[in-house]
Amino acid sequence: MTAEYTETNPQQPLFAALGVFDGVHRGHRAVIARVESEAAARGLSSAVITFRAHPQQVLRPQVPFRMLTSPEERETLLRQTGIDRVIFLDFTREMSLLSAFDFLQILSSHYQVKGLIIGYDHRFGHNRAEGFDDYVKYGQRLGMEILHADELVTDAGPVSSSIIRELLIKGDLTTANHLLSYPYTLHGKVVNGFHVGRELGFPTANIDIDYPDKLIPANGVYAARIVLPDGNRYNGMLNIGNRPTLNRPNDYSIEANLFDFSGNLYGSSLAVELIRYMRPEQTFADITALRAQLVADEAAIRKILSE
Repeated sequence: MTAEYTETNPQQPLFAALGVFDGVHRGHRAVIARVESEAAARGLSSAVITFRAHPQQVLRPQVPFRMLTSPEERETLLRQTGIDRVIFLDFTREMSLLSAFDFLQILSSHYQVKGLIIGYDHRFGHNRAEGFDDYVKYGQRLGMEILHADELVTDAGPVSSSIIRELLIKGDLTTANHLLSYPYTLHGKVVNGFHVGRELGFPTANIDIDYPDKLIPANGVYAARIVLPDGNRYNGMLNIGNRPTLNRPNDYSIEANLFDFSGNLYGSSLAVELIRYMRPEQTFADITALRAQLVADEAAIRKILSE
């Protein structure tokens, strides 16, 4: 058994939830609230047990798999819920070969898990061959109470990480943010760009995303709020894409224009909260037409963000 675990021997027995928790969306938060309630009723500490890498990233590395959150983002979001403990397991191929019983036995012996809530669509163990009834049976042998989490359905439909990924790829940021319960956020460092925005009168910060597996939403223009390292926040607009009017198809970029900001951001780490998808990328007749559209975009975004 060579799988690695980042935390062992917690001081208190745990009532926990198990899953990837990518995005820490409304469905995840409902599960966490239930964990906290069940833990309190039993006098146990509450915990989330998650995986540093998504199992698909480990088992099918040749197929790109984009995540809503990096491990660091997930940990921050999970801790903000008020859960007592966040435990990351390093998912490995060796772990994937464990039976469901062996995996539950590790949770019992290494982490003193006395109760476990399992997501409605979550299966584990070698080849995911076993189901919830098997988990309950194994839990009884181990002295571990196993409960099932129901799917959360909102007025916008079911909530899942895969649905949110699809919405972002399609450009439906409004629904994605509703299901997340917070603005989808990109994190990265400001790097040297092409300086075209400055020539247009809209200087931009060219952002190099710091998590290579981060899902980048649909190309286009977004209303955004940009958070600087010192915590100051600026309204602005974000452009994702290839800037077709400039006829540079290989110049894919993620660029933020901060309203009412002056200063040098090179090398700074920014968080960009996406608030509204404004429009897809367009090809304009010339630079003058592009500049006129950017003026209109800024006016519309200022109005939206002021509300």
